[in-house]
Amino acid sequence: MSTLPIEEFLESSQNNPVVDVRSPGEFESGHIPGATNIPLFTNEERAVVGTIFKQKNRESAILEGLDIVGPKMSRFVRECQALDFENHLLIHCWRGGMRSESFAWLMNTSGLVAKTLEKGYKAYRNYALETLEKPSKLILIAGSTGSGKTEVLHKLKEMGEQTVDLEGIANHKGSAFGALGQNPQPSTEHFQNMLFEAFRPLDFNKCIWLEDESIGIGKVFIPNQLWNQMVKSPFIRIELAKEKRIERLVKEYGHFTKDELEVSINKIAKKLGGQTVQEAIASLKTGDLHSTTQLVLKYYDKSYNNSIIRKNNRQMNSIEFDSFNAGSMAKALIEAANNN
Repeated sequence: MSTLPIEEFLESSQNNPVVDVRSPGEFESGHIPGATNIPLFTNEERAVVGTIFKQKNRESAILEGLDIVGPKMSRFVRECQALDFENHLLIHCWRGGMRSESFAWLMNTSGLVAKTLEKGYKAYRNYALETLEKPSKLILIAGSTGSGKTEVLHKLKEMGEQTVDLEGIANHKGSAFGALGQNPQPSTEHFQNMLFEAFRPLDFNKCIWLEDESIGIGKVFIPNQLWNQMVKSPFIRIELAKEKRIERLVKEYGHFTKDELEVSINKIAKKLGGQTVQEAIASLKTGDLHSTTQLVLKYYDKSYNNSIIRKNNRQMNSIEFDSFNAGSMAKALIEAANNN
């Protein structure tokens, strides 16, 4: 049976499927993006085997595991036969131990070539975080709420620049309103795995553009390995007039229901202050979204300006724009970066 180190395993995964044989609960917590979960044990079965291992011994746990897996063996083979692969299957469990080894043995015995990941998913996690720790030339795009940083980031990518969309990967736009219209967020662990996959093909010796974010984006967190670089990286500040930002925000969030928007406003009620919250909700209920947005921006603009003051020594440039145009703004950012 062949066991591959993590780099060879990931290289081979470009043309061959990854089969994660851990339990559904382990898989849901975080997995190699694109992997197929064919669990050797259900969550409940894994708990039973684990309990027997702790309360009795390894041999008893193995026998229990065999009793559980035996009736499933033909199904495992059929599921793997249905996968599209170039020349072999890639199998892994948590530490590259008995679960992946026995599953790979079954596949090889049935005529399917299978290779396992040395030290399992744990090796993948270590490798992912170590990669995000490598020195890279990050440039952050800063700007007050409503400045259009995400659109500019996407335009930079269209123009051939290296970018990583933190909010897109997190399924959250970073504010109290950030979950509106988004898919459910991944776990922090899986968010970090997807970040690694986004960074993996990039050239770390060339500029990589990111939005200026807090360490927490909704319910997920940027790994310390990357965050420690972000807090030292230069940033370019987009400055768009407040009225233009309000227009953009009304357009972006105006199609959500009043109830949805009110829930989001209440998430920052303490930070806005009771009087401002009452005024914002009152204007929301009358359909005056312009006034609602203006009131909410009191908090966000103050918070943003304070953050800029704290890191002013890292500012590469500040560019004012009379109107929003992602293309021209992206070109200005590239020019600013090249002149520094």
